[in-house]
Amino acid sequence: MTQRKLHIGLSLAPTWLSGDGWRQDNSNIEGVFSADFAIDLARRAEAVHLDFVFRPDVSCLTTEIMETAPGFASLDPTVLLAAVAQATSRIGLVSTVSTTFYPPYVVARQLQSLHWVSNGRAGWNIVTALQGHENFGLAQMPGAEERYQRAGEFTELVQALWRSFPHEALKIDRAAGRYADTAQIRPISHEGEHFKVKGPLNVPAFPAARIPFVQAGASESGRDFAASVADLVFAPTPDKEAALELRRDLSQRAERHGRSPADIRLLPGLSLYLAATREEARTLFMQTHARLDRGRKFASIKEMTGLDLSDWPQDRPVTRDDLPPPLAKTSSRTHTNLLRRLIERESLTVNELLLRPEVISAAHWQVVGTVDDAVEQIAEWAEAGAMDGFIAAPGGSVESVHLFLDEVVPKLVKAGLFRERYSGSTFIEHLTEY
Repeated sequence: MTQRKLHIGLSLAPTWLSGDGWRQDNSNIEGVFSADFAIDLARRAEAVHLDFVFRPDVSCLTTEIMETAPGFASLDPTVLLAAVAQATSRIGLVSTVSTTFYPPYVVARQLQSLHWVSNGRAGWNIVTALQGHENFGLAQMPGAEERYQRAGEFTELVQALWRSFPHEALKIDRAAGRYADTAQIRPISHEGEHFKVKGPLNVPAFPAARIPFVQAGASESGRDFAASVADLVFAPTPDKEAALELRRDLSQRAERHGRSPADIRLLPGLSLYLAATREEARTLFMQTHARLDRGRKFASIKEMTGLDLSDWPQDRPVTRDDLPPPLAKTSSRTHTNLLRRLIERESLTVNELLLRPEVISAAHWQVVGTVDDAVEQIAEWAEAGAMDGFIAAPGGSVESVHLFLDEVVPKLVKAGLFRERYSGSTFIEHLTEY
């Protein structure tokens, strides 16, 4: 077994409340919009020395699913993590902010503020978003290429704003009466294709520890953007082969951008349905998805592939020969490609297909089993070099979260795959200690 240490994050999106998970007596669904809900998770994650907690986000609300499930309603991630910062001391705090909807100056200020409030623990999950344009005055969602062009300029602009007020400019010389060296605080006077910002930022840069970047795009444009800026890539890789392919591609793209492949750490999402036995875990998984909205899933499959399964015979497998030619436009090319890949590789009945991660969720790596099953698969992926770690998204129950933190992580430590304790106090130190 490899002794290479992994980087591990925990999603603060309550995935274990999805489906019917929220209906369990101990779900604490009533507290999901309180800071205490996230603080409890972050403290538990910090107690086992995870690299970071991560709050995904979207800028719209799909009300249809909220009749029977919590959906994606959530507090603003940066505000929430500022509260979490006050209750923790070492764990990284990754906020999600879109480059399509928000002004760069506001984002630069918010993230640098979180970095100060947390003493150097902020991280930025850079997303271009796939929906929500109606809430920001846009007639339609820009295409992928335009979104990532904008994201590239946006990210460079945010970094320039952070540099515009360097920490070294603060002199705070009481005797001389000199607070700052204003010669070091300079406007950036940026005029680009998408943005015009004068600067400088009105928050000084936090000393020594920079803000790491996380990126989740797995499309062609997304991969190239990630290879140019990301410290961590959070990607849907439902199987080890998909992760290995993405890892190879990111390494090649990193070199083309003048970066070392080691600068980019691939962290797939890992959906965990854990219980004492495999049978109990499978029961938990099936109970969680017992009220699956088949009509909505069929509509999603048709939107992505053009394949209409609404009247498909239950005993007839869906095969590659049933797939129509690829559609010219879909809401998510990455998700569409992963779904087509699944159908091309496996012949599944409709009921089997509806329970696969490419359909039921965001196409993440999925383990339905025991603590030992999870540890075995994690070790296998690590040994194969398929990832540098993962972002855990436990499902089904609160017990699944606790089994991951209280049993899976300690077993990874014992196997030499994860740290025994923190060696640094900032997020970037966690990422660069090995």
